[in-house]
Amino acid sequence: MIQIGKAGMDDLETIVEFQILMAKETEGLALKKPVVTEGVRKVMNDKSIGYYYVAKSGHRTVACLLTLFEWSDWRNAQVVWIHSVFVHPEYRSKGIFRSLYNHVQDEVKGSTHLAGLRLYVDKRNKTAREVYLKMGMNSDHYELFEWLKPKQ
Repeated sequence: MIQIGKAGMDDLETIVEFQILMAKETEGLALKKPVVTEGVRKVMNDKSIGYYYVAKSGHRTVACLLTLFEWSDWRNAQVVWIHSVFVHPEYRSKGIFRSLYNHVQDEVKGSTHLAGLRLYVDKRNKTAREVYLKMGMNSDHYELFEWLKPKQ
């Protein structure tokens, strides 16, 4: 049985580990653990940034995702961005991301100040793209552009 909920400080180390594994797996990046630890801690201590959600099997955290907020003046409401999705390899293809997604989507549906969900995905990540399409998401409206400072 999988339980879904907001992460607590007891999930910090696992979320940090998952973020490091995800960056390596999806983009070949080697993240610095102290930087990631402080980044995760910042979110957990400042709810105005967003929330981590976790999926647990018993006492083991097996997946996580991060939600962040974007103000939409067109909708006069927040749009929830899904970031940093990671499902432990042993638990993939078991509907765990769908459970996390549905949990967050239900929160949006039940809120008057949340307008919807968005996420971005590396265009090379075909598996994730297929999952999002199967869940009813689309990429019809926007294409993401970015500028990031060089890594230091």
